Amino acid sequence: MTKHSLLAQQVDALLYNEPNLMANLANAAALLNDSLTDVNWVGFYLYNKSKNELDLGPFQGKVACMHIANGKGVVGTAFATQKTQVVADVHQFAGNIACDSATNAEIVVPLTDGDRKIGVLDIDSLKFDRFNADDQAALEEFAAVLVKHL
Repeated sequence: MTKHSLLAQQVDALLYNEPNLMANLANAAALLNDSLTDVNWVGFYLYNKSKNELDLGPFQGKVACMHIANGKGVVGTAFATQKTQVVADVHQFAGNIACDSATNAEIVVPLTDGDRKIGVLDIDSLKFDRFNADDQAALEEFAAVLVKHL
């Protein structure tokens, strides 16, 4: 069993038979924060359709931006394109939103269930080039399992 499938299995078991959105996202953020190395922020932004923005959801880490416009920054770009964004150096990302100026690398995975766009999973690191293709695969698998509980 790879670490990738283990994280997905852990979140599936952790959230089994729990219908509460916020509780599930809070525990998912805690699980990732405890399981991943070299991360300084793990959390969720949830889509607010009426305002066409992403609003801060449950997270682990320092205080964060509370609203991010759809299509802006790494978070908004991942949501708008519905493609995972892996950014080795956020300071080189055009339009980066620095909620924590100490963050150097970021990965953002869209959370979508069929046609329903839920939001994104956002993970930051102080370490440049922290996230790779293996991390992307693991977190996309994690996200796919997570949305079944949302």
